[in-house]
Amino acid sequence: MGLFLKVLIPLLGLGLAVYFYSGPGNFSEEMLRGKRVIVTGASSGIGEQMAYHLARMGAHVLLTARTEAKLQKVVEKCLDLGAASARYVSGSMESTAFAEEVVKEAENIWGGLDMLILNHIGRSFFDFFNGDVDHVRKLMETNFLSYVAMTTSALPMLKESEGNIVVVSSVSGKVASPFVAPYSATKFALEGFFSSLRHEFIIEKVNVSITLCILGYINTENAVQMVSHIIKEAPAPKEECALEIIRSGALRQRELHYPASTVTPTLLLRDLAPEFLDGLIRNNMRVENIKRPPPAQGSGH
Repeated sequence: MGLFLKVLIPLLGLGLAVYFYSGPGNFSEEMLRGKRVIVTGASSGIGEQMAYHLARMGAHVLLTARTEAKLQKVVEKCLDLGAASARYVSGSMESTAFAEEVVKEAENIWGGLDMLILNHIGRSFFDFFNGDVDHVRKLMETNFLSYVAMTTSALPMLKESEGNIVVVSSVSGKVASPFVAPYSATKFALEGFFSSLRHEFIIEKVNVSITLCILGYINTENAVQMVSHIIKEAPAPKEECALEIIRSGALRQRELHYPASTVTPTLLLRDLAPEFLDGLIRNNMRVENIKRPPPAQGSGH
């Protein structure tokens, strides 16, 4: 029975993913040639790989992240790979003013925008929640409010181009798991806001697509460093993940599940057998490697 479930659930999940979340038509790299694209969180990890894919496809890219020196190197490589143009703006997304500044820069240099890829995240921890309310507030500002601010600022240009909003989220924004309470809260917020906004676009006949990218464990340097000693499963490759995000946005898909072999079955079990899923999540962790942190001091209570 155990083996049967191991085979059946992934197959069923993959079938449902193809049925519900595939976009119309086939993807071609030509779909991105000459497109004007903002990528946030682009100095490393998935964002960096998205920048390189877009460059190879001949897109115009505007990249943003906190670290200017890293962004400079990514921009240089994008130009070498064939980007139509490549620029950067460095700064912290803890400020919604900076988020709006990035969009204004795109308007100044391009006069429009075709795709907004929201990928940045604030510093977080894989640990017991220690009661630090200030950390939750700051993470919500970076991981959620700045996404709202950028979308609001970019929407007039995206309406004009009938473009795409691509929101990089996580399975932690669909299914709760331990040790990521603040991070998970921000990702659930993205799910609620952008799913509601999609309804409003349809009602108002706004031809701007919203793609929510529900990611599992990816082999970015930060993720591997943070959880490789705790999570038992192997991470999926960031290069392929980045390409799938671009593809799903260009095809105007509702959702991307990556890797589908783990994310889609997880979401299926969430609805069919939530307590069973909770047990699987905990059993997939080396909980003994988690040490309870000291209580937060001055946490805003």
